[in-house]
Amino acid sequence: MSRLHLIEVHSELGAGTRGASLGVEAVKIAAHDFASKFFYKLPATVVPDRNDLLYGSEGSPFARYLPGVAEVIQNVRDAVADCLLRDEYPIVLAGDHSTAAGTIAGIRKAMPDRRLGVIWVDAHADLHSPWTTPSGNLHGMTLAIALGEDNRDASVREPDTNTVKRWHALQAVAGPTPMLNYSDLVYIALRDLEPQESKIIRKHKVKIFGVPELRRKGVERIALDALNALSSCDAIYVSFDVDSLDARLSQGTGTPVPGGINEREAGKLLQNLVRNPKVCCFEMVEINPTLDKENLMAEMAFEILVKVANAIDLQIPSKDA
Repeated sequence: MSRLHLIEVHSELGAGTRGASLGVEAVKIAAHDFASKFFYKLPATVVPDRNDLLYGSEGSPFARYLPGVAEVIQNVRDAVADCLLRDEYPIVLAGDHSTAAGTIAGIRKAMPDRRLGVIWVDAHADLHSPWTTPSGNLHGMTLAIALGEDNRDASVREPDTNTVKRWHALQAVAGPTPMLNYSDLVYIALRDLEPQESKIIRKHKVKIFGVPELRRKGVERIALDALNALSSCDAIYVSFDVDSLDARLSQGTGTPVPGGINEREAGKLLQNLVRNPKVCCFEMVEINPTLDKENLMAEMAFEILVKVANAIDLQIPSKDA
């Protein structure tokens, strides 16, 4: 494959359920079971994780394992930026979704003068902050990090001074905040969010393409509409959380939600998105084989990943072109 580069992130510090750190290897096992050499073809970077911290104190209940998650996010940032600066196309295969803040930071680091758009294919909004979180799990705060959002108007908690300091430092991981503007964010398959998140989305008029609309209009139309909504952006990043799939298909993830898309729809949607030349990075997250049966989630994820990689490979020129 011409310029694709795999970035492996085995961290699960940001999740509330253990096991997402094993997702990357589960997908590789699925590839082996399919007799595929996909992973042999791709150059890969393995980002250092801090899962050792899971054996100690979780720290602040408002942002659990925050220092460790921040360290992993910085490592992801550097790996993604280095990849893009080498004129390669990063495919990020990660554990929990908190590290996607590092992916966004890496794109911003490599492309500081470009307007970045984000397509978030996920059942959840991931817009909580230490002031609103019901769990303290940072994978529910990823976009609040990128957007520089505290949402104190909807506060239900009072984080301590040290947590606030670390949180704001994390929001600045790519430089001046925010890394992302609300106008440059699009959700697909969003269907499980708390009132605090709903309020922010309404306030900023964030574009959402729900599953009923996707079924009514068709996958191709939704992909086109999502890209058109970001037409003012210079670069686009697509993040795919496997819990965007319907709960009947996604038992191998930490937070399955009914009413999601199916495997065929996901594959076709993502193919149509990444074929756009503005899309510069793709990510897949939250595969948890400890919750699965017979590695079915990882097998579905692998099949989707191959479709996406093939679609990307067709749209980017080789280095010798």
